[in-house]
Amino acid sequence: MPKKSDSARLIVVGALAGAHGVRGDVRVRSFTEDSDAIFDYGPLLDKDGKPVLVAKSWRPASDHFIVTPNTARQKEDWDAMKGTTLHVSRADLPPADDDEFYIEDLVGLKAVGPEGEVIGLVKTVQNFGAGDLLEIEPDASGDPAYFVPFTLKDVPTIDFGASTVTILDAQVWADQSDPRKGSAD
Repeated sequence: MPKKSDSARLIVVGALAGAHGVRGDVRVRSFTEDSDAIFDYGPLLDKDGKPVLVAKSWRPASDHFIVTPNTARQKEDWDAMKGTTLHVSRADLPPADDDEFYIEDLVGLKAVGPEGEVIGLVKTVQNFGAGDLLEIEPDASGDPAYFVPFTLKDVPTIDFGASTVTILDAQVWADQSDPRKGSAD
């Protein structure tokens, strides 16, 4: 999987939460560390990179923002778009500090073992509620992808200069067998 250029990579920064009232305002949930920073990056895009929302003004509410858009839409339109994720181009985000990175920057890195042997690529980074997981697409053709917990114990080294992440015991996570079907001794 070739790594996309920063200008082509989209990063999720929020989601639409439906209409607010009948005057064309919309509710927006922010996923950025500083919640109102979502409005610092220009137009908010859909997953295909098409503009969805340009905020004219906004005000905080309990767990979201109430946004007055530059382009008005009907209440029904905003409600139909509820749940739409909002993206910005990776190139529009500020550079990460020296000891930090954006989680999306891991996608496309080579996954290597402790001796430096290539075992695959980081296909995605997922979080199903119990912490971040790296989805590894194996180098061996036909082998299924698998998840590795993104912890210091399992992924002790990230080297952006070499474009690698080190996975200590990939075989444990790559094993697709069902442990409930052990041998009958």
